[in-house]
Amino acid sequence: MAIYLDHAATTPLRREVLDAMLPFLTESFGNPSSAHAFGRAARAGLDDAHERVAARLRAEPREIVFTSGGTEANNLALKGAAWAGKGHGHRIITSSVEHHAVGHTLRYLEKFGFEIVELPVDRYGRVDPDQLEAALTDRTILVSIMLANNEVGTIQPIEEVALRVRARKGVLLHVDAVQAAPYLDLDVIALDADLVSIGAHKFEGPKGVGALYVRHGTHILAQQQGGTQERHRRAGTENVAGAVGLAAAYDLTCAERPATVRRLAAARERLARAILLVEGTELTGHPTDRLPGLLSIIARETDGGAVTVSLDLEGIATSVGSACTTGSTEVSHVLTAMGYPEDEARGALRLSLGRTTTDEELATAAQVVPRVIASMRVGTAAVAADPLGQGVSA
Repeated sequence: MAIYLDHAATTPLRREVLDAMLPFLTESFGNPSSAHAFGRAARAGLDDAHERVAARLRAEPREIVFTSGGTEANNLALKGAAWAGKGHGHRIITSSVEHHAVGHTLRYLEKFGFEIVELPVDRYGRVDPDQLEAALTDRTILVSIMLANNEVGTIQPIEEVALRVRARKGVLLHVDAVQAAPYLDLDVIALDADLVSIGAHKFEGPKGVGALYVRHGTHILAQQQGGTQERHRRAGTENVAGAVGLAAAYDLTCAERPATVRRLAAARERLARAILLVEGTELTGHPTDRLPGLLSIIARETDGGAVTVSLDLEGIATSVGSACTTGSTEVSHVLTAMGYPEDEARGALRLSLGRTTTDEELATAAQVVPRVIASMRVGTAAVAADPLGQGVSA
């Protein structure tokens, strides 16, 4: 039985979501910018998607911009806000544990004269709002802090961050909520953010579609030209089926969230208890303020990549961290920022549960994962004691 424990990377497309999308991939295939009946049918579906997503976020339909995913939503927020605010300042503040969709975008902006300030984090991966406040200057135009970390699951103190940002007139706050959206209530009024990014495939929606909340009155510059779509903020023929799928998936996710969160939190604790019995393992991320289904650990004297391969051979899909960096020879920038030395960070393992994870799968994982980690540690110790394989014991 194949067991999928990598829901933080992506989730299976929900059948109800596919059913909602199918009409816009078949008979209602029109271009929503066309004036004829086919176009009007597509436009009606797109408008309904704007309204449904906005209602779940406590936003207005005009504040929702559909994108090709969370990465584009982050790019549009950061580049759009940076270039729109360039005349007022050039300083952008972020954290050292952001997803590469934010970190790499800011490194790009740095080439054009923007000053990027990365705040340090504590051992749990959290920023200090007081340090953020100290970093704010009259030249600061934007702050970008994620709501929940995609590798270790830590939830950031966004309410405190927002309070500090709001004390400075003219500074925008962007929140990357891509990983948080399935499990945390995204009330943009409560978040008090100007820009919020989400991606559909993290909550059983289709890949290739995301959304950016842009608070009414927030000025951003479009990052692609060619048409007037999405109120001039994102040119290109809209992915109507994708937008409908995102709206349908998010509706279901929000409606079922309380029960899902309770079940996943309990399941994650059971799995954590089993794994942490293995010598040399340690939980990473905040022990309580974290996403309910994401379990991240360090298994010392192992290689996380090798562990994931061994688990895959056992029929269990896991990861070492962000799917966007799988295959990289570098250790996690998140764990490095949290203070883990390279040899420990290489033992990272991430197991992320989802709505479709069953009790049977969890029971199997609770037996197999600790056994594999323990065997890998024994194998590593054996190689260290006899690196040439000559059977020589100390």
